[in-house]
Amino acid sequence: MLKLHYAIICLLYGHLSETMAFPSILSNINWMAGVESPDSFEWPQITIPTKRETAPNGSTIIWVIQDTYEGSTFFDTFDFYTGPDPTNFVDQQTAFNDGLAYVTSDNQVIMRGDNTTQLAYGVNRSSVRIASQAQYNMGLFILDLNMAPWGCGATTFFQTVGNGPWPYTGEIDIIEGVHDNEYNQVTWHTAPEQTNGTDNLQCNAFINDNAGCGVTEWSHASYGPLFDEANGGVFAMKWDENGIAVCTFIHPIGGEPVAELTTQSCNITNYFVNHSIIFGDWAGNSYATSNCPGTCESILMDPANFINASWIINSLSVYKQAWWQDSGTSSATRAHPITNLKTIGWIISTIIFFQIVHVSL
Repeated sequence: MLKLHYAIICLLYGHLSETMAFPSILSNINWMAGVESPDSFEWPQITIPTKRETAPNGSTIIWVIQDTYEGSTFFDTFDFYTGPDPTNFVDQQTAFNDGLAYVTSDNQVIMRGDNTTQLAYGVNRSSVRIASQAQYNMGLFILDLNMAPWGCGATTFFQTVGNGPWPYTGEIDIIEGVHDNEYNQVTWHTAPEQTNGTDNLQCNAFINDNAGCGVTEWSHASYGPLFDEANGGVFAMKWDENGIAVCTFIHPIGGEPVAELTTQSCNITNYFVNHSIIFGDWAGNSYATSNCPGTCESILMDPANFINASWIINSLSVYKQAWWQDSGTSSATRAHPITNLKTIGWIISTIIFFQIVHVSL
């Protein structure tokens, strides 16, 4: 599969070209070497970006790997949420014992709602919600998955949420799907804010029933049965000082970002702070407006209604900004040093090479 390769192509060559710089040695690399593309897919025309963003210290900005969540160690740096909630979120040991969270022999990460227990009326079904121990202020987040939960009675999210009183440190919903709909929604939630002295109400979580400012994707394969039938895809979010953009890639298609929040409409660095990565589902009053039969309580009773309420995750990668000094041998990242141009070039080419190899096997 080439899903993750499409994400890297879009984010590293396309939308991020305004904020990235590549060493000239990379322009000679044959990015398609050893990769056989599907007959139905036309590779985009790609050129190495020439425009760079210059930091105040005279350096330019690239992206390097920060954290990788995958395989047998996936759950090691996530915490299981068990706080009060209409959904019955279970702790880590219960999730493992009951088969609600595990890693397969081929390193796919599974999280699901209980789909085996017949419940009494009014009893909440067990499910899993996890949050990363790491917190992020900006980054490039790439989630490669084969399936996201869907179906009547199942609502799902992949998001980043600030570690302060909600919503004052912000929330970014990268995947948000409800019941049996077929369209993913990207949504931002913030505290009340002003732009040039005028109230900016679009993302204010305290109005419009906490609707936030959302963008519904155009593709009916961005969430639900068609997304899963296509063997999933990749969701990628770039968050930096210039804004927050989300790309979706349903195999084998991709394209421009499906949603973007810019600094013209929101003070990004003020309203999005110290975010953890969260997978899970949520309970709300949405069932009455869905196309699902009966009532939410009756749907919850039958485990057969939740056979599709599962995550199948291949990997989640987080990249961070690095500063590349044009005129000297020293440079710095926002978290650790990168010593020279040769090292930076090796990191970037290695990231792309291994992503191509990984998804094409």
